[in-house]
Amino acid sequence: MKIEENIVNKKKKLTSSKLLFNRELSWLEFNDRVLREAMCPDVPLLERLKFLSIVSSNLDEFYMIRVAGLKQARTAGVRKKGPAGFTPAAQLVRITARVGQMVADQTRALSELVGELEKHGIHVLHPDQYTDAQERFLEEYFTRNVQPALSPMAMDILDPKPLLPHLRLHLAVLLEPTDQPESEPRFAVVPIPPSLPRFVTLPAGEGLHLVRVEDIVSRHAARLFPGHGVSATAVFRITRDSDVAVDDDESGDLLESLAQAVRERSRRNVVRLELSAGANRSPRKFLMNLFSVKTADVFEIDGMMDLRDLMPLTSRPGLESLRYEDWPAQPARDLYESEDMFASLRDHDVLLFHPYESFDPVIELVRAAASDPGVLAIKQTLYRTTGDSPIVAALVQAARNGKQVTVLVELKARFDEARNITWARALEDAGCDVIYGIAGLKTHAKMLLVVRREEYGVRRYLHLSTGNYNDKTARLYSDIGLMTTDRELTADAAAFFNLLTGYSQPVGWSKLTIAPTGLRQRILDLIEREIQSSTKTQPGLIIAKVNSLEDPELCRALYLASRAGVKIQLNVRGICRLRPVVEGVSENIEVISIIDRYLEHARIFYFRNGGHEEVYLSSADWMTRNLDKRLETLFPVTAPALRKRLVGILRTFFQDNVKARRLTSDGVWESVTRKGKGLRAQEVFYREAVETAQAAQHNRLTFQPLKKARKKKSEK
Repeated sequence: MKIEENIVNKKKKLTSSKLLFNRELSWLEFNDRVLREAMCPDVPLLERLKFLSIVSSNLDEFYMIRVAGLKQARTAGVRKKGPAGFTPAAQLVRITARVGQMVADQTRALSELVGELEKHGIHVLHPDQYTDAQERFLEEYFTRNVQPALSPMAMDILDPKPLLPHLRLHLAVLLEPTDQPESEPRFAVVPIPPSLPRFVTLPAGEGLHLVRVEDIVSRHAARLFPGHGVSATAVFRITRDSDVAVDDDESGDLLESLAQAVRERSRRNVVRLELSAGANRSPRKFLMNLFSVKTADVFEIDGMMDLRDLMPLTSRPGLESLRYEDWPAQPARDLYESEDMFASLRDHDVLLFHPYESFDPVIELVRAAASDPGVLAIKQTLYRTTGDSPIVAALVQAARNGKQVTVLVELKARFDEARNITWARALEDAGCDVIYGIAGLKTHAKMLLVVRREEYGVRRYLHLSTGNYNDKTARLYSDIGLMTTDRELTADAAAFFNLLTGYSQPVGWSKLTIAPTGLRQRILDLIEREIQSSTKTQPGLIIAKVNSLEDPELCRALYLASRAGVKIQLNVRGICRLRPVVEGVSENIEVISIIDRYLEHARIFYFRNGGHEEVYLSSADWMTRNLDKRLETLFPVTAPALRKRLVGILRTFFQDNVKARRLTSDGVWESVTRKGKGLRAQEVFYREAVETAQAAQHNRLTFQPLKKARKKKSEK
């Protein structure tokens, strides 16, 4: 892409809006890459369904937060252009067009998948495909199982109108009184309870035959309105503005304030209406008036709505051949045959690469600390966890065992507020000291600190990670954790918890870098140092793996490094505002993205530093919110073997020619050209984990010393 000379040299600060992609449109391109996996013939069929479900869930959250925020700004009359040069209104126009195309592609992909599934005996039937026997079965099923759960509502006469929940299916029904044929049509809505299964299995001789519950309700809608004729039905679904903020500076009871905010979401404005394609004009007009939405907010769905409900189908038993082969997590290479977690960590630092390596060592560290008589205290941050979290259970047990347990539960983790409130109260009831972070900031750092009294004094054991303490997502997300007893890092971690629990001010950290006080500047300094150490014979090199690159200042710093001859390789899963391969600006910047069976979630940073290589892990992405509005951590990996391993992981991603896509200067994500044998990074990581575990097992069996057998007493 040729950028005009005046743009490139504008104050030599690279401030032109044309050098940055729009944040929201870049996110939509990420979701499109997920959609491409659903359309890839090399991906197993049920995995493709899973990707379709993820696309749907992603779009829901995008409308609930990002689009809702833009609509609020437009309503408030905001006309200021963002860093990419668009006003909120202009962004909404472009978003509507892009999402419309995405929904059409998604619908087409599902139709193709349904056709492919039929070849394997899995049939999702339309009403016009029912046999007489199936019609009779569904009529009885409706009478016994569906109708008792339904609550039809006459929307045109009820005042005030019932509050319809969002992200749920509803059936709009156009009624005509049979005894008053000349009267005005009436409108009713039938909420479809989420307690009903989305797919009903039909009795069939061979294969699996499924019917969607909304089709059953629509087919028998007339039975819900005696004395009326049903002239039209339409399935619909609404999405509400869920961008509810809590002012924790002013909130006296943060738990109650968050609970109230969660409740308020059910009353917020509708920002999207999904409606059956070809719906009768009367129900469409009625719904648009009911929810005060405009044409741009309405998306007609020519097929199944709310593809999140495809997810349970992907795990049905007996369909293993239509899924990825199982990749069970392997033992951690740095803890193989470890029988004493504390002894192992005293001996060496440990790197955990999930989900290729098991998350169990993290759980075992907390469990060991809970029961070990020498452990004095456990301190941990919890951002998102599971409903039956073994880590929470271990923390509860530790408190009951008399340990000093301090837990930061981040209540403001979006859409996990209710779950986190529940666990915060459970931890408090068990005797843990529960804190909710620092006012005005989310605590996104992932940190676990164990304080233990030992023979030669008190020692600290530390786990830092790029991912949450969630044992379920640890099987699905690719993350990296570091376990260490490094004195400087553990002292920094202790100071960090003091910052959270008291009136402490940020201290002079030894190895840990903290946002929002120093992380931004630290990264800028590392980039500047790379510029200064770069020469023609040994150019600088930066390799970074992040979920999102959104911050304009960091983008400009990378542009300056590129201009100075520094080679930059960026592995960005989601949003990327930086425009690579622009002449005079970013010729030396390469950007790839990998979407595969595991969600890439780790943040890894490498700096050549004139040959004195440094590698860092972080909880933070290169986004303004992470750098300025959250408590985050950046920490070095100093053990040579672990540092070498991380560099190898980074380089493997850039060798991927199966799942990797490369960003062009005009914003298109192109498949990486395959040269020779295909290399899929995630498969390489798993095979390496398996081979390492097998080699360790083989060595143990090969070199295990033989013991002389003892004679039995009868032989003496």
